[in-house]
Amino acid sequence: MGRVLQFSDIHFGVEHRRACAAALEWAHESPSDLILITGDITQKGYPDEFAAAGAWIKAMPTPRFVIVGNHDVPYWDVAARLFHPWRAFEAATGHPAHDGEFISDTVMVRGVVTARGWQARPNWSKGVIDLDQTRRAAEALRQAPVGALRILACHHPLIEMIGTPMTGDVKRGDAAAQIFAEAGVDLITTGHVHVPFALPIDLSDRCSYAIGCGTLSHRERGTPPSFNEIVWDKHQITINAIAWTGSQFECSQSWKMPRRQDTRHPETAPDPAAPGEKEAAAV
Repeated sequence: MGRVLQFSDIHFGVEHRRACAAALEWAHESPSDLILITGDITQKGYPDEFAAAGAWIKAMPTPRFVIVGNHDVPYWDVAARLFHPWRAFEAATGHPAHDGEFISDTVMVRGVVTARGWQARPNWSKGVIDLDQTRRAAEALRQAPVGALRILACHHPLIEMIGTPMTGDVKRGDAAAQIFAEAGVDLITTGHVHVPFALPIDLSDRCSYAIGCGTLSHRERGTPPSFNEIVWDKHQITINAIAWTGSQFECSQSWKMPRRQDTRHPETAPDPAAPGEKEAAAV
């Protein structure tokens, strides 16, 4: 049995203060294997926003794993965007922007950056994923401890989900999702759209799932502030969306999904010693 709490899109600067405080209390009252934060910890990357975000994150229970989002680049600092877009994020959180990793007996998480300081297209908020970084993450996750849940963490959904209020529009996202599904990744956890969801990825054995997390900010998109509780055993993964009612958090939606079985049986999961066809093609 394992348990992860996933938070995303806190957007310090426009954060929902009561919800953030209550989420912190929930995390301390409900011990988990990991606190996972999937990006957009600030609104515009201002120093005071990073200071507040860093303090909130460091007040969370340990262990913690944090990745960057598109709002975590200093918004008005052109030099930072061009040359060191994630320096402020790394200083505030103590977590690396690239190739971060967490491993325990129950869960393994690998981070991949899908945000960019700038892009050769008008909307810099959209996602981009590098297939070399994807390959490194897939290789690492293939070798997770036997029985551990394998989680890929990034900010933008890699494939578009019907019914969400906005898109990630991730360049090379479909190709990356195929590589991760082939590598036996159980969950691709993301934020960005501010709406919780849990859907099977229609690739490989359909036992890889796309998991979206809500926001803890006032930038709501049709749903209240929320976070995800991810629990699992040998046979099933359950995603609970924990939503703010105006005075407290309560479970608002649940998804139960079959878990990929024995992760060392070649007929149901990848060989940990060899890349799959799609992963090898990305080298």
